Amino acid sequence: MAVRIPPHLSTSRALLGALAMARSSATQSIASDSGGGSSRRTPSPYTTLRERVSCEREIKRSKFIAIASPVHDERSAQSFLLEVQDPRATHNCWAYKLGDQFRCNDDGEPSGTAGKPIYSAIVSSGIDMVMVVVIRHFGGIKLGTGGLVRAYGGVALDCLKSAETRFVKPKAPVGIEVPYDLLGTIYHQCTLVCVLSVICHRALFLLRLQLFQAEDIKQDYDTGKDDITMVTFRLDYDKIDSLENAINSSCGRKFDFYKQ
Repeated sequence: MAVRIPPHLSTSRALLGALAMARSSATQSIASDSGGGSSRRTPSPYTTLRERVSCEREIKRSKFIAIASPVHDERSAQSFLLEVQDPRATHNCWAYKLGDQFRCNDDGEPSGTAGKPIYSAIVSSGIDMVMVVVIRHFGGIKLGTGGLVRAYGGVALDCLKSAETRFVKPKAPVGIEVPYDLLGTIYHQCTLVCVLSVICHRALFLLRLQLFQAEDIKQDYDTGKDDITMVTFRLDYDKIDSLENAINSSCGRKFDFYKQ
């Protein structure tokens, strides 16, 4: 869905902050040392790791240690790498996948023999939003190009296969314009869709979208438009249209929704 922000809402801090957060997670540009793909604007549900996991294999006297972790963005991936890499090791090779964004690095191994196999293992596992670092301690016997590909890809895949996973449904930022004089109307007419608790006319109010499991609910009176407040929250992508239809139908009027 395209972002639609009319001029009179350009100063709404809550909405702009929520939409900026969505752009950073939903609009994913490609940055790859070894290749890339197209970006994805609407995140789909995905499977990721429940927690960090590791495994170790010895191949022709070289020790390969794979460590995998769920990551949320490039910054968390870099933090994970800095935390687990071993400066005493011969190589610290890695790859991560964040939706359609990915990067991989051979860290001194022959080009394409470490980072790409690790990334291929991630793709084969079906796990997303994850990073795998494979640490190698050289044992004195060269493995050759094919041997390196099998070693790095194999230990990465073994590590991911042994991990517990969880299913994640990304949420999108949504904003609703609510006139002050309709707060009571919404409270009385939308009880099957939402519960709107008004503290006072100029104070903050709480919008609980119980049937739709909304999160991060906020409100902003600085919309640049008299007698209008903006309620923002995060909601599953596949529930947005249903929520909009339910609120408009139950309240007998059309509210302005702004969504990513």
